[in-house]
Amino acid sequence: MYLLKCGKEFSIQFGNDELMGSQDHVSEMALATLTSERLAKKDGHVLAGGLGMGFTLDAVLASWASDAFVTVAELVPQIIVWAKGPLAHLFKENLMDPRLSLHLRDVHNIIAETSEHFDAILLDVDNGPDGFITPLNDRLYSHAGIAAAYAALRPGGLLSVWSSYTDDCFAGRLEASGFKVDEIILPAYIGSTERWHNIWFAAKPDKPAHLSNMQ
Repeated sequence: MYLLKCGKEFSIQFGNDELMGSQDHVSEMALATLTSERLAKKDGHVLAGGLGMGFTLDAVLASWASDAFVTVAELVPQIIVWAKGPLAHLFKENLMDPRLSLHLRDVHNIIAETSEHFDAILLDVDNGPDGFITPLNDRLYSHAGIAAAYAALRPGGLLSVWSSYTDDCFAGRLEASGFKVDEIILPAYIGSTERWHNIWFAAKPDKPAHLSNMQ
């Protein structure tokens, strides 16, 4: 993984593939803002998988209340080094925000350790719902990983997953795990008519299904 600069713009590359760029971040910010709009309360606990260039984090901090809790899990040490160095101008003062707790950890492990703790889980750690950065990330998108995310969310919580492509099988796994799923497609950047990104919003019911059916 390496960081490229062209003029004022930056790009983080993994091999020959671009993971993220400073110029195209419409959908990365929408991952946070549209999640927040779907939640009634803005003072809960948000878990974000992937620090990236800080655009999702910036939108989380702008969208949630001053007494919210924001946990960010980043797997790659160099991403954090860049965030505090050559990309510091993109992060502004966000890494110093008192709501933020930044961990050099696998987000899967944080999810697996918790039960009904998070109001929202935002995942942007690969280019889609498969293990791109590391094969271990496949765990996040498997039936077991989705079940762990379901358990880690509070009733009424939301699992939001960013992708550079659509995946009907992944959407099916979300629904099979008990989530109510909404998928939206957004332009990869302002004015784009050819490149599109996807976000799945998977809502955990406020009440267990067997209780809802009794009413």
